[in-house]
Amino acid sequence: MSNLFTTLKLWAFALFKIPLIAYCRPQIISLDDKACELKVPLNYFTKNHLGSMYFGALSIGADAIGGVMAMHQIEASGHRIQFVFKDFKAEFLRRPEDDVHFYCEEGHKIKSQIAQTIKTGERVTRVINVVARTPKKSNEVVARFFLGLSLKKK
Repeated sequence: MSNLFTTLKLWAFALFKIPLIAYCRPQIISLDDKACELKVPLNYFTKNHLGSMYFGALSIGADAIGGVMAMHQIEASGHRIQFVFKDFKAEFLRRPEDDVHFYCEEGHKIKSQIAQTIKTGERVTRVINVVARTPKKSNEVVARFFLGLSLKKK
């Protein structure tokens, strides 16, 4: 599946289910079973009064990439599984003064979580990690996110 198609699929889902994500216009750069890269552009809608990315937009990027990874793995499993983020922790390290790229390399962890959810029929919650960088500027980590991904079989 092309990255453009995956981005359009994310926008359609967001537009009808979580409009704030659509408002930030995240773009899927790459997605496979192991990892995902997603970009949130720095623009009028995502920047704060200092010209850097607003922490709310950063949080939306982390939520979006975690959701994309979960949906990708759930779809591949062939099972009907609901997901939600039960908790969210963030470390904001530097002001991101350019487009922010979010990276999640937790595909294996989510796949294992899905298998446990299917096997037990119980809700399973695990923390997934997301890192945010500004590759055009310095590629230094600008933020880290820890999302409690909770899965339950329908």
